Amino acid sequence: MSEVYAIRYAHHERKASANFIGGDPHDGPMPLDYFVWAIVGEHGTFVVDTGFDPAMGKQRQREMLQPPSEGLKAIGLEAEKVEDVIVTHMHYDHAGNHALFPRARYHIQDREMAYCTGRCMCHDALRHAFEPEDVAVMVRRLFEGRVAFHDGSAELAPGVSVHLVGGHTNGLQVVRVRTRRGWVVLASDATHLYANIEQARPFPIVYNVGDMLEGYATIRRLADSPDHVIPGHDPDVLNRYPAPNEALKGWVARLDAPPA
Repeated sequence: MSEVYAIRYAHHERKASANFIGGDPHDGPMPLDYFVWAIVGEHGTFVVDTGFDPAMGKQRQREMLQPPSEGLKAIGLEAEKVEDVIVTHMHYDHAGNHALFPRARYHIQDREMAYCTGRCMCHDALRHAFEPEDVAVMVRRLFEGRVAFHDGSAELAPGVSVHLVGGHTNGLQVVRVRTRRGWVVLASDATHLYANIEQARPFPIVYNVGDMLEGYATIRRLADSPDHVIPGHDPDVLNRYPAPNEALKGWVARLDAPPA
């Protein structure tokens, strides 16, 4: 069994209408938080996604709070010693910080790499959330022997597996983790917010709406309950789950602990 952490590193104020296809009739504030995740267990440590750095935050007009490296350090992980990184998809907020994990092997879906280097990137509506340098760096890692490709579902270690769902991007994968409270699913951007999956209202940045909706069913099947599904950008994650200690409240949450 593994410990699982959500580490908040950035924030973005926005309206609810920006978070659903078709908008939202109330259109009140509905901000996004940005996270990386860490899985720590007897069979190894996995970092899930790498976030973006302060320069990218400024370029994309996102508020940088604490670099992901500081959050990892706060839970006792040294980025330079991490050997496995799971990249759920290649959007700028999940695949940056290129120098952060110099020893790591990167786990990614075949379809995601084909998507972000193929003809779909001819269309601005699909490529705008990707950064060319993130993609180029991943290609360089490939030629360094530091990329592990997966085609669908794969077990990376006992109790840690990845599962292709697509939707938001063509090769988006979610991560299933066995914890003391059961099977937790790190959904990443398969559901940005609790409301997306709970109300079956897709997020508007999407490659395939049908795959996104079917992905909700896959996530529910993989998780032991709705309380075991962790969305990718919902600020409420830090309210629902306890911090490892008082000093990390509002910054880091323990997802292997029962929600409050």
